[in-house]
Amino acid sequence: MDKLKVMRVRPGACLPARATQGSAGYDLAACLDAAAVIPAGGRLMIPTGIAIAIGDPGVVALIFGRSGLGVKSGIVPANAVGVVDSDYRGELMVGLANHSDMDYTVRHGDRIAQMVLTPVLTPELVECGDLSETARGASGFGSSGR
Repeated sequence: MDKLKVMRVRPGACLPARATQGSAGYDLAACLDAAAVIPAGGRLMIPTGIAIAIGDPGVVALIFGRSGLGVKSGIVPANAVGVVDSDYRGELMVGLANHSDMDYTVRHGDRIAQMVLTPVLTPELVECGDLSETARGASGFGSSGR
């Protein structure tokens, strides 16, 4: 995928941008007419003012939190990771959760999340009666130690 089509769907929307040449993600910014407050312990949908056309069914856009916002302020995507399917054409909205004990104000242009494009596999599912054995087997959470 060489190009990603991006369309502003609200006046004043900021186009996604990579902070450095080595950045994996494109920063997404809030597109707001007025400041929005995410109450302590609350959640709020924040519009970005943009829509994208991935087009390639072998690609997905994943919406992750921004490290500094999460660590410093407790503001993270409400659903942990957002998934933008290749055929979605609506405005990108970011649900944010405030895990802090203080209200948090989001203003127009604030970078609120990052979008990473990555390949996606969609193999044919084959139901079977058993699965091959491995050394780990069915051992789950914490079973491999530290």
